[in-house]
Amino acid sequence: MSLSPDLSGRTALVTGSAKRVGRELLLRIANCGANVAVHYNESDAAAEATAAEARERGVDAVTVGADITDPDDVDSMFEAVESELGPVDVLINNVGDFDARHWTKIEWESWRNVVETTFYGTVLCSRRALPAMCESGWGRIVNVGFADSDRMHAHPVNFPYFVAKTGVLMFTRMAAADTQDDGVTVNAVSPFAVENTVSDVSSFPRGRAASFDDVAAPTLFFLSDAAEYVSGENVAIDGGRLPER
Repeated sequence: MSLSPDLSGRTALVTGSAKRVGRELLLRIANCGANVAVHYNESDAAAEATAAEARERGVDAVTVGADITDPDDVDSMFEAVESELGPVDVLINNVGDFDARHWTKIEWESWRNVVETTFYGTVLCSRRALPAMCESGWGRIVNVGFADSDRMHAHPVNFPYFVAKTGVLMFTRMAAADTQDDGVTVNAVSPFAVENTVSDVSSFPRGRAASFDDVAAPTLFFLSDAAEYVSGENVAIDGGRLPER
């Protein structure tokens, strides 16, 4: 089975796609023929560079700046994409800040930022995208989770991030059930760590972090017509890691 679904004529929005994982997913989606919207909050120059690279694939690409925790900003972002590229058919909810400190050391403003960007941003963008998807009878949403969130991972370091990612997976299942008769699928991909990590990876499964291609493979499957009956699922991209060991 090809890992390059035909997305010609589709419009894809990837949140947080100016850099890192979001950028790599967006470019692989562009490789599949979709016109793409590069979302950023502060990294406008990087977003323009990513859009330019996407256009080299022969597709249209625009950049859209927005605070995805603000409903008005989210609405304006979608309006901009719709006016330039048409309704969003593919939404990748990739944004999610984290704070890798002990939960008692994290200021409340940072707690809120982690939860709001990771969970509320996913909800707000999905809620805005779904009406057009349901009306057209075709849509794909892929949410980026975290590998241990389906096990209710509860480490005291980085705790608000784990809480938010658990919420993302719960939302994925709920939204899948709510759209099961609308031609829309909602799934999640959940890396443990990706190749841009600055951590020591020697103890990781297979001696490495996940590559960008490792993350892209299940994402592109979920976007394909082959996955039209797969919804509400989560794929952990962790090399077979057992967190309890």
